[in-house]
Amino acid sequence: MLSLSINLPAKPILFLALLLLSSLSPASPLESLKAEASQHPGTSGVTVLEKGEASLLARAWLTEKATSSIHVQYFIWSTDNIGTLASEALLRAADRGIKVKVIVDDLLIDAEPETLLSLGLHPNVEIKIYNPQHSVGVSFFRRVWNLITNFRGANQRMHDKTAIFDNTVAITGGRNMADEYYDYDQKYNFRDRDVLVTGPVVSAIEKNFNEFWQSPLSVPLEELLSDERKSINSNDIQSYRKWLRDYANNPENYSPDVLQARAAMDSDFPKLVQSMSWAPIEFISDYPGKNGADNGLSGGGESTTALVDLIKGAKQSITIQSPYLIMPEGGLKLFSDLIKQGIKVRISTNSLKSTDNLQAFSGYYKQRQSILDAGIELYEYKPEPEIMRTLIDRYAALEKRAPLFALHAKTLVVDGQITYIGTFNFDPRSAHLNTEVGVIIDNTVIAEQVEAAIMVDISTENSWNPAHYQAGENPGDDVPFFKRLKLWFWSLLPLEPIL
Repeated sequence: MLSLSINLPAKPILFLALLLLSSLSPASPLESLKAEASQHPGTSGVTVLEKGEASLLARAWLTEKATSSIHVQYFIWSTDNIGTLASEALLRAADRGIKVKVIVDDLLIDAEPETLLSLGLHPNVEIKIYNPQHSVGVSFFRRVWNLITNFRGANQRMHDKTAIFDNTVAITGGRNMADEYYDYDQKYNFRDRDVLVTGPVVSAIEKNFNEFWQSPLSVPLEELLSDERKSINSNDIQSYRKWLRDYANNPENYSPDVLQARAAMDSDFPKLVQSMSWAPIEFISDYPGKNGADNGLSGGGESTTALVDLIKGAKQSITIQSPYLIMPEGGLKLFSDLIKQGIKVRISTNSLKSTDNLQAFSGYYKQRQSILDAGIELYEYKPEPEIMRTLIDRYAALEKRAPLFALHAKTLVVDGQITYIGTFNFDPRSAHLNTEVGVIIDNTVIAEQVEAAIMVDISTENSWNPAHYQAGENPGDDVPFFKRLKLWFWSLLPLEPIL
């Protein structure tokens, strides 16, 4: 989803707008990253982006400072304020000559064809839709037919999330492009985690982007909307682009604190570069299509194999954060065997109260007791954890009623030394169907930093431990009747292979 209809609230959240209004500096600050990387041969620089607002600010600032190319790849690009303003930022980058390429998964796109074409027809913008079987250029009846005749193919989605600037710096991790991933939704936000990286690892991320860009599964927007293209004229395109620019430049849509944040970024970003950790970093990914699909809804993938190998190599401890936790076939035995060898396994996931995905939770709910019986320590995130007061910079400015806060970070720390941060959920869908990406960082400083953050997340102020409660007494399961009824319904269905 690359933009939104013009019907917006009078006072939308426009943090991103002002961040993208200042003019370019004469020399690109990204050059400092290249210079710094040259001082650390054989390693890549990394900084962890724990806060949503900081991750948003980094994306916005880098979009503004890019001088040659911006390549972005997302599972969700929403039609809310953040998604709209991100579209305007890319449009403005294209206006100044930056070559912009965008790949978005087809499943959840709901933008109007005219809106998509208004962006995609810019001479410096190219948009491709991954595996278009549901939304773009697909009728309702065609979508149903695709599900009937090619169920696995229709369920195989691109879950990758990467943004690459001048092939010099990249951001990857759990965050999509929507309000709730950057603490700007008034009712529901995600506790998530990204990394900003530079150095040799960026070339691997760029290579993976190009593999998807060249894949037959990534279809040019104009090809999917050829009929709609005939009915849209240059006036329509210019009208929409003008609205987008006016919207982003409207001074009523931002507040003084945004000015301060934007001004600070010019001085803070060089400090961020200087404070980076430098380490061997491996980028892991799946190829388009995930696997050969010879095993129905199974088949694994390159990212699955890499993470299983990482887990198998543990000697002391494994700490995991995953919003959706459904053990694929063999997963429970793998962890059980490791625990018998004396390896401590902790997993942080969502509670029934905090989850945004009841279908996925239904799979976890049926496995929860078996997971506990295997000796795995489980921690379920509270919907209003104490930590959100620290993580959400704008907490005081939100509604008096605190928004719900659900876990969305996908992270693995092994032996306090090796860290994975990416898009992989510990469930069958990530293991077998969705393409996934992430970085494996071999660095004690980063591992200790991330594990410490997870330990705060699983503290009693922020999570419940279901092992401490008898059946039916877990506070995380105390939800309204209709939510419980929905959980019961989904639990009846054999959905595990696609969860």
